[in-house]
Amino acid sequence: MAKKGKAVSLMDEKDWRIRIFDSLSFPTLILNDNKTIESANKVFYRKFGKEKRIVGKKCHELFYNSDKPCPPEECPFPKVLADKRGHSILKKVRGPDGREIWEDRVFSPILDDDGEVMYVMESVRDVTRVKTLEKRLTGMQEFLERVVQSSASAILAADRSGRILVMNRAAEELFGYTMEEALKGLTIEQLYPPGQAQKIMKMLREEKPGGRGKLPSTKITIINKQGEEIPVEMTAAIIYSQGEEVATTGIYNDLREKLEIERRLKQAQAQLAQSEKMASLGQLAAGVAHEINNPLGGILLYANLALEELGADHPVAEDLRYIVEDANRCKEIVKSLLAYSRQTNPTKEIVQINDLVENSLTLIRDQTLFRNIKVVKELSGDMMLVHVDRNQITQVIINLVMNALAAMDGKGTLTFRTYRDKPARKVYLEVSDTGCGIAEENLPKIFDPFFTTKEPGKGTGLGLSTSYGIIKENGGDISVKETGPEGTTFLVELPLYVPSEDTELLY
Repeated sequence: MAKKGKAVSLMDEKDWRIRIFDSLSFPTLILNDNKTIESANKVFYRKFGKEKRIVGKKCHELFYNSDKPCPPEECPFPKVLADKRGHSILKKVRGPDGREIWEDRVFSPILDDDGEVMYVMESVRDVTRVKTLEKRLTGMQEFLERVVQSSASAILAADRSGRILVMNRAAEELFGYTMEEALKGLTIEQLYPPGQAQKIMKMLREEKPGGRGKLPSTKITIINKQGEEIPVEMTAAIIYSQGEEVATTGIYNDLREKLEIERRLKQAQAQLAQSEKMASLGQLAAGVAHEINNPLGGILLYANLALEELGADHPVAEDLRYIVEDANRCKEIVKSLLAYSRQTNPTKEIVQINDLVENSLTLIRDQTLFRNIKVVKELSGDMMLVHVDRNQITQVIINLVMNALAAMDGKGTLTFRTYRDKPARKVYLEVSDTGCGIAEENLPKIFDPFFTTKEPGKGTGLGLSTSYGIIKENGGDISVKETGPEGTTFLVELPLYVPSEDTELLY
């Protein structure tokens, strides 16, 4: 009875094991130590067909219809026998319909009571769906990586501790760090002035119209690897996972070029306004000059006639001479006004700009003015011909020299610098002093007629305004290149004269 009960128990156990084997979710084989199939579960038969003879075949015969075993590097079977533990391999195969299938083949040892491998169980798991999703995810990640890397805007991402996680190429250029350097411990705080990173995080966590966790376009300053402060426009966001902050991301656009364009635009607008003002003043000056010229001519004529008639010893002769002297002074002022308003007819000739500088210095009558002045000449050796009125340009240079001497109060350094821009066909003359500079509020008015900062009686305020008119008449421009407590530099720009296109001497 006991024997009979024991036999039933063993049969029950065998039946139990067979039921477990058949209930496995994956197609499974039992292989002996020479890769011969001993058994297959029902799932395997359903997948690979009941009509096939499976038991008794080698696994490579069944799967690959080949008499040769799989190479050891492609089959974990020998490893399972040697290690007495499970191994797996991912295989790409073709299904009955020719479709590409990914299979995860898991080999597990079945040990006897002595711990030796009796059989090897091979499970075939179709992971095509997982691999397809993984491939799509990888493709999406690669696509997103290309989008981030190709962005013209700098993009950064950092974890909650501020360590850099992502930095695209634009960010590397903006901040000066490579991604490899960033991963070695660079933190977001190092990219901002002290305290700026904390202010940004505070703004991100505030409730606002854009929503918590988002920072709309904001102008801030960053610091690159060289310690240079750079103005940027930034948008930022907090990245959440299940309601928890896990990272932050920021997008930066360099504002330096934009700000420079805005600065130049404002400068151009100011120059345009100045030109319009100067044009209006020129028209006014021309009108005033013409109206004054006629009565001045009458005053000079009758004063000179009276002097001749009365004689030098007459009591009023001295007064008449004062009248003639002041009338001539007025005539010179009128002449300057006409030059400013470009109502004169210049006599142009071709001259070398360096010669004009040298000649102008010799024409200053009072050479004692240069007693404590160091004159520096940085004159280019290039051929720099200009087509101008020699006397007019000489007058401009003298006016600039006299202004410089007055600004230095008789002591300092006067520098002349000439150079050219061949592609732009321009010749430049700089006259620099080491004087007190021009006050910022006076800069827009320095070329206005009669504007002067000198004491009454020491200047008419027509020197620079006349120079402005002369240079414009000769097709050039005059401006203040720079000014400050260390001195002032005036820049005169004139067209470079080129006799012919193939003249090599100028180049």
